[in-house]
Amino acid sequence: MSVDRPYRVTVVCTGNICRSPMGEFVLRERFEEAGLGDRVEVDSAGTSSWEVGNPADPRTLDVLRRNGHDDFGGEAHVARQFERSWFGDVDLVLAADSGHLKALQRMARTDEDRAKVRLLRSFDPVSEGDGELDMDDPWYGDDAAFDQTYAEVTAAADGIVEYVRAELSRNS
Repeated sequence: MSVDRPYRVTVVCTGNICRSPMGEFVLRERFEEAGLGDRVEVDSAGTSSWEVGNPADPRTLDVLRRNGHDDFGGEAHVARQFERSWFGDVDLVLAADSGHLKALQRMARTDEDRAKVRLLRSFDPVSEGDGELDMDDPWYGDDAAFDQTYAEVTAAADGIVEYVRAELSRNS
């Protein structure tokens, strides 16, 4: 990471319409609340091209609204696919589950790039302790499935913020 540019975080799931945009919006808000909004950029992508160009799933936007996130950028979201060339510009890549983790690690050309890839839930101390690090995919579920995904994202969010804060301190 260069000290003259923001620290960049990309959240990744399959299609970039459910889990990863939810993670993006929650983390963007958490970094703002932590006073790091001007030093950290958060975006999201998918490992597949299935949903490229599509908006965020309405159920993702609904769960965010139900939990008090009014201005999170969700209406402007357009799904995109993660590209290997992004590794040079991204500091932390947060995979939704172990399948995404493996796909991203295969994409990485160097050990340095592979080290940037982490499971999002690995930043939740309870999940880390339980060994349950894959985020559930809410796509085939109902509102309760999206509530579960939201709970998984928010449980890891503070740990991600603290990790990035430490990285910023270490690199300044």
